[in-house]
Amino acid sequence: MLRWLIGGGREPQGLAEKSPLQTIGEEQTQNPYTELLVLKAHHDIVRFLVQLDDYRFASAGDDGIVVVWNAQTGEKLLELNGHTQKITAIITLPSLEACEEKNQLILTASADRTVIVWDCDTGRQVQKVSCFQSTVKCLAVLRRLDVWLSGGNDLCMWNRKLDLLCKTSHLSDTGISALIEIPKNCVVAAVGKELIIFRLVAPTEGSLGWDILEVKRLLDHQDNILSLVNVNDLSFVTGSHVGELIIWDILDWTVQACERNFWDPSPQLDTQQEIKLCQKPNDVSIHHFTWDEENIFVAVGRGLYVYNLQMKRVIACQKTAHDSSVLHVAKLPNRQLISCSEDGSVRIWELREKQQLAAEPVPTGFFNMWGFGRVNKQASHPVKKQQENATSFSLELIGDLIGHSSSVEMFLYFEDHGLVTCSADHLIILWKNGERESGLRSLKLFQKLEENGDLYLAV
Repeated sequence: MLRWLIGGGREPQGLAEKSPLQTIGEEQTQNPYTELLVLKAHHDIVRFLVQLDDYRFASAGDDGIVVVWNAQTGEKLLELNGHTQKITAIITLPSLEACEEKNQLILTASADRTVIVWDCDTGRQVQKVSCFQSTVKCLAVLRRLDVWLSGGNDLCMWNRKLDLLCKTSHLSDTGISALIEIPKNCVVAAVGKELIIFRLVAPTEGSLGWDILEVKRLLDHQDNILSLVNVNDLSFVTGSHVGELIIWDILDWTVQACERNFWDPSPQLDTQQEIKLCQKPNDVSIHHFTWDEENIFVAVGRGLYVYNLQMKRVIACQKTAHDSSVLHVAKLPNRQLISCSEDGSVRIWELREKQQLAAEPVPTGFFNMWGFGRVNKQASHPVKKQQENATSFSLELIGDLIGHSSSVEMFLYFEDHGLVTCSADHLIILWKNGERESGLRSLKLFQKLEENGDLYLAV
């Protein structure tokens, strides 16, 4: 109800009534986040949150401001002003182990074509670089080599003093959208629908300095790559605008597994469904991943999918986890998952195991779950036979956090201090474990009474 009262809303009324969205009542017994603090400091969309340590985080967004917060109390600690346009990337810069000063540093990139190094302990602007030819869209710190990379229309390598070590030629007008580090001094850059493998060559006695060499281009995606992450020591994974999930070998860069889908609505859909799907052409875009030792948890359009790395197939899904596109997902303890969406909602899920009875098999592709795509009937029979006696899984909704009135961009999880969410409504919300907070307040009260001697008088 709160979302409607403060001007939000998940969808136009006509579509919302037909939505198969799973709901949960007011009695959310498994949802611990029953208290919230609303934090106000930004004047535009808050897009980024980054954890600094066990009790602090920083927020940044389209107003160009970076704010440092206390995650326990919600206190605003610092406001960092230096950019003139929206912030496009933010990352922590770890201190050197040999360095005596252990101040927490962060790097921020902006549409004003600058990158700034900040000291989050003092609020001081350590250094600023403003020689970029295009907006920096992503940053990556390679701690082992003690360098950091910026990705825009080209790829640049910098040292800790912000000296430019080397850079590539112009790669693309669309620019690098994501960067990750892989073994053998290599990085993977997502550029449009291509993945480019670069090797970083350190200076030797016979060379003057660092170099960036293009090693290989991977052209397996059919559309723009929206997400790129390392999932373990053996693999990295990519997701595209048209719902392609590809798992790559981290050493030889070959395809280990893939779920490939195309926009091909089934003719069996009724008219209302066809209209709704056409109005949401991004319903299969893969915006974000998270993972554990066994599974990759994938945000596909409005849905959530659990892809098992060993079985190489989807083992559970919620086709309509939210009313709009899911923007961010993260693992919580106890087989729980949290997701946020353009519809302003934040939802908590639990991956549950159950003995599967004779029933239809879990489809092997995302689109097969919608009824799209081509299915090989002969190949599906043994899969069904095998699955009828196997353990199946489901994603069950256990919590619905209602507080934001616009798109929730991302969140952070603090084990001791709760959840932090940021939104296009310019707000940050700190969601607290109500039972834990109540216990802490009681403890503080008893401590205060004991200090004043009132506790013994009461007894």
